[in-house]
Amino acid sequence: MEEFHKVRRLPPYVFEQVNRLKASARSRGADIIDLGMGNPDLPTPKAIVDKLCEVVRDPRTHRYSSSRGIPGLRRAQANYYARRFGVKLDPDTQVVATLGSKEGFANMAQAITAPGDVVLCPNPTYPIHAFGFIMSGGVIRSLQVEPNDGFIPALERGVRHSIPKPLALILNYPSNPTALVASLDFYKDVVAFAKKNEIIILSDLAYSEIYFDGAPPPSVLQVPGAMDVTVEFTSMSKTFSMPGWRMGFAVGNERLIAALTRVKSYLDYGAFTPIQVAATAALNGDGNDIAEVREVYHRRRDVMVDSFGRAGWTIPAPAASMFAWAPIPEPFRHLGSLEFSKLLIEQADVAVAPGVGFGEHGDEYVRIALVENEHRIRQAARNIKRFLSSAERPSDNVVSLAARR
Repeated sequence: MEEFHKVRRLPPYVFEQVNRLKASARSRGADIIDLGMGNPDLPTPKAIVDKLCEVVRDPRTHRYSSSRGIPGLRRAQANYYARRFGVKLDPDTQVVATLGSKEGFANMAQAITAPGDVVLCPNPTYPIHAFGFIMSGGVIRSLQVEPNDGFIPALERGVRHSIPKPLALILNYPSNPTALVASLDFYKDVVAFAKKNEIIILSDLAYSEIYFDGAPPPSVLQVPGAMDVTVEFTSMSKTFSMPGWRMGFAVGNERLIAALTRVKSYLDYGAFTPIQVAATAALNGDGNDIAEVREVYHRRRDVMVDSFGRAGWTIPAPAASMFAWAPIPEPFRHLGSLEFSKLLIEQADVAVAPGVGFGEHGDEYVRIALVENEHRIRQAARNIKRFLSSAERPSDNVVSLAARR
């Protein structure tokens, strides 16, 4: 039977192949250390859970909620931007609550994309950045992901060689998967380019609070005039260890926020009201919960870099995010990230995310998520050390692995 049009536009889901292999190994009794999916393992802070439990006892909160977010939640997000970035937002016109940043991105794509519209998107990047627009009928033109001197020339080429002119530019710093961080000077150059060329900026700032080295990552909205062309997406999933709560935000340009709000009004009634009230309490807190989460990831990062390095796999220390973007060890690089990820499951009982799942330019890397405790990270390093020391002929391993499937 022929696949539906939008489904045909999507490539095979690379991560599903790894997930199937992981599930098969576990069914055989293997103890798989899962560093693949970016699914935080830390519990949601007790005060946030307690607020949820308090509010949920009121039956009035069980009714339909507000798709754009209850007023107190939108005010709390505006106050967060004022404290953290010095950015003033009108909670009534420049803030909308989303069901996580992923939903916000997908519905923004639905709101603004006409068939054939061109969107400039870094490669590699988080899949929804590209495929939200592809599912909406758009066309992706890939850019480099590094926020350096080559970025603006790449934008210029993207505009020069695109027909029609690009509609939007995707930014994501700290980056998932590469963990790269952008400076405010970089954002100033990008905003100037976008305004000159009438291009919308969509910035994913989901990892703004997970940083380890240097100053806190900036928001593009700190640039004077950025509000004219920009919407920024944030999430409470990692910052407050609330991934299953599905709470995020889009903030910025009033016209774009209005478009997203209108689309969402046809699709959902917003998150469960007690979740929105608990999220409000979290945003209005003293920041200690955020600092504790950040410190846990900092310790895990240091343990991972040290233990994997001693195991024979040198991994650059990420400056931010909950991920390491790890070059595949040279003897295995020719296999590509998918086959290398399969080998790690089969022969080291360690799961990682293949870089090709984030774009073809990520195929020499894997993404390692800091979602296991320090003991398990050290155990993963020991497993990898045994694997690397025994794998003298990686191509033979691939043949052996394929023969068993």
